[in-house]
Formats: sequence, C-alpha cells, structure tokens
Amino acid sequence: MAFTAEFRCIAGCAGGYALEQVIYRCPRCGDLLEVVHDVAALRERSAEAWKALFAERWRSVDEPWGSGVWGKHEWVAPQLEARHVVSMLEGGTHLTPVPRLARALGLGDVRVKQCGTSHSGSFKDLGMTVLVSQVAQMIARGTQLRAIACASTGDTSAALAAYAAAAGIRAVVILPRGKISTAQLVQPLAAGALVLAIDTDFDGCMRIVQDLADREGVYLANSMNSLRLEGQKTVAIEIAQQRHWRVPDWVVIPGGNLGNVSALGAGFEMLLALGLVDRRPRICVAQAEHASPLYASYKANWAPLAPQKARPTLASAIQIGNPVSFAKAVRALRAFDGVVEIATEAELADASARADLDGLFTCPHTGVALAALTKLAARGEVRREHDVVVVSTASGLKFADFKVGYHEARLPAVPAPAHRNAPIDLPDRYDAVRDAMLRALD
Repeated sequence: MAFTAEFRCIAGCAGGYALEQVIYRCPRCGDLLEVVHDVAALRERSAEAWKALFAERWRSVDEPWGSGVWGKHEWVAPQLEARHVVSMLEGGTHLTPVPRLARALGLGDVRVKQCGTSHSGSFKDLGMTVLVSQVAQMIARGTQLRAIACASTGDTSAALAAYAAAAGIRAVVILPRGKISTAQLVQPLAAGALVLAIDTDFDGCMRIVQDLADREGVYLANSMNSLRLEGQKTVAIEIAQQRHWRVPDWVVIPGGNLGNVSALGAGFEMLLALGLVDRRPRICVAQAEHASPLYASYKANWAPLAPQKARPTLASAIQIGNPVSFAKAVRALRAFDGVVEIATEAELADASARADLDGLFTCPHTGVALAALTKLAARGEVRREHDVVVVSTASGLKFADFKVGYHEARLPAVPAPAHRNAPIDLPDRYDAVRDAMLRALD
C-alpha cells in the first residue's frame, strides 16, 4: 500500500509541504506546522492487521524494524526509504510497575514508561532518529545542508550528536553555559559535535539557532520541527501496545518546550482514528514551579502564552519560559481533558527519591511528573481505580550530581530530603558491621 504524509499548518491554512522541504513554519501565517498522514489510506489495513504487524516487529532482530520508532514506519515517515534510516534500536522501553509508590499514594496500577533507557539516555532519541534519517535522505537526493543544529538544555544535544555522528552529518549544538549537567555536556562532545556554550538561557539559545537555520544553511533539529514529534508520538503507541491495546486512564508527562505532550496526543489520536483503541486517556502536564508558563495559562482558563524568565531549577531540561510548542500543547490538553500541575524543588526531589525505592533511578524531570501525580492523588482527581502511566523522560544516570546531592543533603533547594539514604561509616571490625546491620534490619 502507498502511504503518504506531509507538513500542514496547525492553524488550517491551505496547502501541504513535502517532508523533504526545508520548512518550519507556515509561509502564510507563520504558525507551526504538523505532519499529517493519509489516514484514509492507513484505514485500508484493519486495526487487527496493524496490531499483528506491530507485534511481529516488536523488538525484532531485523534492523531497523526492531526499533520502537521504525516498527511503526508507516505511521511515522512512510516515504522514507529504509536504506536511509539511522537507528540505534531506540524505543521499545519498559513499562515498569511501581507498587510501593502506588501504595504510598493510595493508588492501584501505576507504571513508569522508561524512555530514558533509550540509546542516548532520553526520549529525544525517538524524534531524532526520524529527523536525522529524513535529513540523510534529503542529502542523498541533493539537498545542500551544512549541518544539523539545535538549541538544548542537554538531552536534545546528546541525541542529535549521536544520530548525526552515526549518519556522518555535522552537528552544531548551542547550550546555555553552566546550566546543564556534566554528563549532558560531555555526550555531544564525545560524539564530535561542535558545541557552543552561550551566556544565556535556553530561550536565548533557541532564538540564535532559529536565526542560524534561517540564514546559514543549517537544518533545525528542535521540536518546532514536526519531524521530531513524529518519532516521539510512538511513546503513546508503545504504551497502548504494552497494555494489550488498552488505554490508561491517566498519562502524566513533564513539560518544558511542550513538544512532548503534543506528540503524545498525536500518537493517541492516531490510535483512535485507526481503531486500535476506543478512547482517549486524560493527560497531565507537569511543570517545575520555576518554569511554568503553561500552568499559568491553564490557571487562567487557557489564556494566551505569557513568556516567563525561567528561574533555575533542578529539572534543568525543562527550565524554559517561552515554549515553542505552546499552541500544540494547549490543543492536545483540551482534546484530552487535560490538566497542568507544578512541583516545587523539594517536591520534585522527594518524589524522585521515593520512586527510586521501587528500583528506578529517576531524573529530576520525571520527579516533576511524579510530584504532580502525588498532588492529583492527594486531592482525589486520580483515584485507586485509575490506571496511570508516568512518562520518564531521561536516565537518572545523567543527573548523578542531583542524586548524590539529595542523599548527602547538599541541595540548597531541598534542606530536609524526606527519603535521604546515607552510607554508614564503620571501623574495620566484624562486631561493628554486624551491630549496624542488625539495627538497620530490625
């Protein structure tokens, strides 16, 4: 079957644009674009046939179909030739039960979608494999591009650098100097990217990279480029597939630049349109209190975006005050009866540590989502009978300083960590070790 997709304006302006065209905004109104699929053609294959195909490809050893993204090739980038796919078997991540946390919150089935176990350690791989693969095909067909560039608070730069290196394409990364973790900084350096550390915040980096894309022949890799969101929407498809095509009652996801929630919504909408599921979940977007323009809009009955000067937060990857995908996020939340919640620094740190007691190693951004779930449960909006999925966006291994600081009580914003677990220093004597162990286990 011949499946197709194209860019179209989210505001409904007439006209479509090929996915190989270098275009990021509607030339008529300046609004963002989105990828629109030929749903009528996709419906020619039954829902059961799609389920069978996706099951056959799930974690397959046949590359690239074992990828969580490329196993859904027809729903993502149907005109992309397989020979141009740049994949590291991203996605296919675990939906991990957290029964201890669920009991503490008075809830039933709570699971964490572990997107951070992907190749570069975050959900950004899911979008970057699509974007870099599309660019590889564009270059092979004669498009002149000097590099792929992004502004980043860490995870986007790691994903871009890894996939661009695999494709043999130059990558340019623009970071806010001193505002990302060491692990996040070293990832693009190790992959050979040109890293430019700018004395500004993420929003300032975003302004610069958009100008470079307009003027200097580099291809923009941030989430305002809807190719990224096509890969990220597979999180929703995986969640449904891993639940035997049953949609959870709630999905909680952290939000910064807000491409992730619009991608999540797009994935569930596609499942619904093609008959693989029969309803939508409710969605909660969780923001750090120090960077919460979406929350401010929500509390004001979805008022227009009022950009903020984001303040420093432990959840550095979502320290964004002027989110590019605001309009898409609001549209998704309205369609999914969505809510927005915030977390203080202490709340996100304690929530992250409490979830780790179920064997996780959560990043601070996942802590924001977990803190939001804690609040929703406390006021009875999420109840015991509800199935809940929390999207974990990155590996906690990228934020070792956050973890160490918490358990050593060295985070100024968290003066009294509720779940601190410090080592016990002992002399080299059996009786001292035995006594300490027995006291702890008693």
